[in-house]
Parts: sequence; C-alpha cells; structure tokens
Amino acid sequence: QVQLVESGGGLVQPGGSLRLSCAASGSIFSIVAMGWYRQAPGKERELVAVITNGGSTNYGDSVKGRFAASRDNAKNTMYLQMNSLKFEDTAVYYCNADVTPSGRRYWGQGTQVTVSS
Repeated sequence: QVQLVESGGGLVQPGGSLRLSCAASGSIFSIVAMGWYRQAPGKERELVAVITNGGSTNYGDSVKGRFAASRDNAKNTMYLQMNSLKFEDTAVYYCNADVTPSGRRYWGQGTQVTVSS
C-alpha cells in the first residue's frame, strides 16, 4: 500500500501565495511521476502540474507562469508553489503518484485551497 498526504492548503487572498506539500510513503520502489490535480465544485478534475522522475515538468495552461512544482526524490515528496492566486484557483488539490513495482496510480485525499477576499 502507498499513501499520499497533502498539506499546506488554506484560505488566501487574491494575489497571495501558498505552498502545498505531498508526501508519499509505503511500499515504493520508485516513483515514475508525481503530479498535482485539482477539482473545483461542479467541474472535472484537471491537471495542475506533473513532474517525472527525470525532473521535467508539465503544467496546465491555467497555471503556467504562476505555479511552480518541485520534487525531493530522497523524501518522495513534491511541492507546489502557488503565486498570484486567483478566485478560479479555488479547488481541492490532489497529489498523485505513479509507483513501481505495483504500476498503480495513487491519490491523496486532497487539501482545500480557497482564494477569497
């Protein structure tokens, strides 16, 4: 079993910043990729950022230039630095990890980010 735990969410004003963390633990040989997704009420889950084990990143169009994802391979942890936050960024943010040897994709329970004035 693999567990992912997100932290760092909260309430922030428009234009503010938050830093999210996602820690993976359990039976992990390697993590092929770790990613951030988000889901707002009434909307489908969408890609925020993905980091491969080679260190390359892929960002959703809505967050490019504002968010930065990073990864600490030794700690099986990834981070999401969110800057210039907008009302539209309000969502539950989920971490995922594609893990070997199971070959499964695991999801955390999410952390709420609310952007409000």
